[in-house]
Amino acid sequence: MRIMGLDFGSKTVGVAISDELLITAQGIEIIERKEENKLRRTLARIEALIVEYGVEEIVLGLPKNMNNSIGARAELTMEFKDRLERRTGLPVVLWDERLTTVAAEKAMIEAGIRREHRKEHVDKIAACLILQGYLDYRKNKE
Repeated sequence: MRIMGLDFGSKTVGVAISDELLITAQGIEIIERKEENKLRRTLARIEALIVEYGVEEIVLGLPKNMNNSIGARAELTMEFKDRLERRTGLPVVLWDERLTTVAAEKAMIEAGIRREHRKEHVDKIAACLILQGYLDYRKNKE
């Protein structure tokens, strides 16, 4: 069994996959979105990755406001969750993603990745952080 982590944005979707033992998360891809309101190609690519990696559950980052309220971006994410569940038939868990992009940026700075190249990786790293947080939570809950 594997779990997929997604960082859903208006222009891209970062994708991460767990190992089969559900210990670590690895970033695998950034799906480019042509238009914010069009999801058909994005969902088709996610479905292909689900089949390729044998995914049985999805963790979707929920971009709450810092005061824990739900804003417009979080509402769009919850709509995307519903579409993902209908399209894939898999359970989708919403996971608080506050500060994951900041943490991803910090990790890239520490790794010495130049500013002009960080944008290429930030969504994939954020998806890893979302998924790793969920995997750690599951492990500690057991």
